[in-house]
Amino acid sequence: MLVKDKSANKIVIVFITTDLDMGGAEIMLYHLLSKINRQQFSPIVVSLIDGGVWGNRIEALKIPLHTIKMQQGKPTLAAVLRLIKTVNRLKPDIIQGWMYHGNLAAQLTSIFSAGKVPVFWSIHHCPTSLSSERIMTRAIIKVGANISQFNYKVIFVSENSQKLHEQLGYNSDNICVIPNGFDTDLFKPSVTAKRELRDELNLSQSSVLIGLIGRFHPMKDHANFFQAAALIVNDYPEAHFVLAGTDVDFNNTNLTNLITKLNLTNRVHLLGERRDMNRIIPALDILSLSSAFGEAFPLVIGEAMSCCVTCVVTDVGDSALIVGNTGKIVPPRDSKALAKAWKDLMSVGVEGRQALGKEARERVIASFSLKSIVNRYEKLYETAFKNIISI
Repeated sequence: MLVKDKSANKIVIVFITTDLDMGGAEIMLYHLLSKINRQQFSPIVVSLIDGGVWGNRIEALKIPLHTIKMQQGKPTLAAVLRLIKTVNRLKPDIIQGWMYHGNLAAQLTSIFSAGKVPVFWSIHHCPTSLSSERIMTRAIIKVGANISQFNYKVIFVSENSQKLHEQLGYNSDNICVIPNGFDTDLFKPSVTAKRELRDELNLSQSSVLIGLIGRFHPMKDHANFFQAAALIVNDYPEAHFVLAGTDVDFNNTNLTNLITKLNLTNRVHLLGERRDMNRIIPALDILSLSSAFGEAFPLVIGEAMSCCVTCVVTDVGDSALIVGNTGKIVPPRDSKALAKAWKDLMSVGVEGRQALGKEARERVIASFSLKSIVNRYEKLYETAFKNIISI
């Protein structure tokens, strides 16, 4: 085991994250923190905004959490100074940025750290087109390209994301890909979940549930999902469409107007933001990703596969790589192709979907288990610390 000195035997890692709201990157950070070797590493989290959804859960892991309370999109000098002071007080051996804004903050704080502290970036986004990004995010991506060579390592969660960032000018000498990992003990098949969700929605146990899990955002292309749903509802009366995520509820007039327009009112169930996804996902028959752009390595796909749920996904980011031959891949923004893929899986029946689902879970266990992914992070941190103390 690597040690810093005779009085300490843990490597202090400060994770600087943009926020701790509900999202794939934030979920992966929590999973990493929950499984990292606490005998060897001492993780600390700094959130630029607030504790969000995951703050209490991180603190429940006995991991210190510090919030800078920046206003979203409005960084101030006072907040930046507060960030620098906080990180200096924590005396990290390694600084790990998490998401674009967290990465930039990590780089900034390292400049004011005592001694040479290796900085890691973690990028969870796949910018197919910069024009589709917010102005601030677009600027940070460009700044990142100019300073990426000064990091110890830039970690991408998807191969497509790495390629796109290299095209944008990111340094290719210090990059690697570590995909998201999935907790197959938490996400697993459940007959009970299938029964309970149908009871909750007052549906027949024979109903076929096609789900979309994701926040309301243009990249998720909910319209594509609903347009595909409208193409099959008349032929498949047993099909119902279950959606969950931030702002995916009946208070969202953008969604409800579209649902009404497409005559889907009695077939769509909007659950809003849920914290029991390990109960919702295994209740589905088909998990669908209808995204148009921006995805890197969507967690929800692997979570569904872990639950033996067959997936139909658009070919964005590394979605096709995750699914392999265990589900269906369709072009983005093509509701007819999406509907056809659903029909194909409906036609093979329960047994056909179960066979594909079993293959899907085996694929996740073999290639994307959370334990193996966390181990890859740990080895990177060990190597970086070893290199620093040998200088």
